[in-house]
Amino acid sequence: MLDVFKGVKVVESYESMKRKKRLYTTIILVGFFAILGWSIYGVLIRDTNWSKIGTAKEIWEAITRFFPPAWGYVLQLAKPTLDTFLIAVIGTFLALILAVPVAWFAARNFTPFFPVTYPLGRFIMTVSRSVHEIVWALIFVAAVGLGPFAGIIALGMRSIGFTSKLTAEQIENIDYRPIEAIRAVGGNPMQVFFYATIPQVLPQFIGTAIFQWDINIRRATIIGIVGGGGLGLVFSQKMASYQYTHATACLMAILLLVLVGEYTSTRLRTLIQ
Repeated sequence: MLDVFKGVKVVESYESMKRKKRLYTTIILVGFFAILGWSIYGVLIRDTNWSKIGTAKEIWEAITRFFPPAWGYVLQLAKPTLDTFLIAVIGTFLALILAVPVAWFAARNFTPFFPVTYPLGRFIMTVSRSVHEIVWALIFVAAVGLGPFAGIIALGMRSIGFTSKLTAEQIENIDYRPIEAIRAVGGNPMQVFFYATIPQVLPQFIGTAIFQWDINIRRATIIGIVGGGGLGLVFSQKMASYQYTHATACLMAILLLVLVGEYTSTRLRTLIQ
């Protein structure tokens, strides 16, 4: 009888857990759809001026202005395309250099002076990731003027957070046996970092760098629109002067550059694995 009683209690406990799980799932779904409905009402229904939206014919006429692309203009986009590529490369390189000390500070197990350097490293990572690349570009365009230099600094600042965060997490999860071996023979903290930590983190760091460069090719085209140089700046100028077919040619060049970057990054990641 005791075994039967225990079995009944186990079944009741299991059924109770299932009911609680269904209840929590229902509450989450109801909350999600309530927020979704509120967002749709607040943004699409209440705050959208539907009277200013054109008819289907007007929308189609606006789209057809962009076609066919001005193919003869494509050859003139060689330099802006190269500029965009180089902005991504140099911006990523700048971020990689700056991400190393930030990751060192932000790694809980290696930060030099925890009460100061750890919060500082985490703060830099958070600020870099929180501010959009367009905002960084606007800041540095105002500081140094239009052109690739502003775009490079903006990309570098935007990329520090992502690169240093992944690197710091890799440092925190390293194998401690090589570290203990170097410490046992009298190695100082810098020697431990360079000879026991970096060799373990380097392959993942290279993979992160390739992935970050792939992302920065896309970002480089976006920040150009607000004055960061390259194809984005040309596209913005053509749109402002109503040269829509030339703007389409810029989009085709951007698409080609992104495809080349995607293929290259995929091949590089395959080689280092």
